[in-house]
Amino acid sequence: MNRAGFIAAPSRNKRTMNQIFSVLAIISNLGLLITFLLGWRISDPGSLSELARNQVSNHFLFALGAILLTLLVHAIVLTYFMGTGRWIEETCEAYRFEGAARQENIRLKYRVIPGMVGCMFLLILTGAFGAMSDPAANVRVPSAHWIHLSLAILTLTANFATSILEFQMIRRNGALVDLVYREVQTVRREHGLDVNTPAPGA
Repeated sequence: MNRAGFIAAPSRNKRTMNQIFSVLAIISNLGLLITFLLGWRISDPGSLSELARNQVSNHFLFALGAILLTLLVHAIVLTYFMGTGRWIEETCEAYRFEGAARQENIRLKYRVIPGMVGCMFLLILTGAFGAMSDPAANVRVPSAHWIHLSLAILTLTANFATSILEFQMIRRNGALVDLVYREVQTVRREHGLDVNTPAPGA
């Protein structure tokens, strides 16, 4: 990439990411909440009655879908920070900008990673204890039901808090991308170049 062409990062991309994440985060957290409520409504988790089995099946199916969606949302956030970080790095190198923007991008990324990883771990751990609390499971753990319930509450709370943090960091990172983009436009105007020229093959 050189000054004759650059990868454009218009403001609408920032708004689009904010909107996409907001929708996905709301859906995934609602999915986890519905899963929790379905589990709470199970009359007797240790019963082998048809009613209890149907309730457990519904809880399991919603849990599987909610966990997969929530993991996907966290993966999208990580991919977003990696992609924008790469763009900022290459743009700063091409236009000889200071590395402050790249360092800020890294700082924002590492603010969300611990919570993201923690939520992923909790989701998997909660699901595992949920499976072990099933009376039909081959592997049983004493008090697995209560451990599963405690982990479910912790996971629900942690994921909601992490989603809020991710949204805040995405907004800040979007503003950072806009700042770099405006600096690129300034440099290109000073050199009489088209500020909307995309990179070849971009």
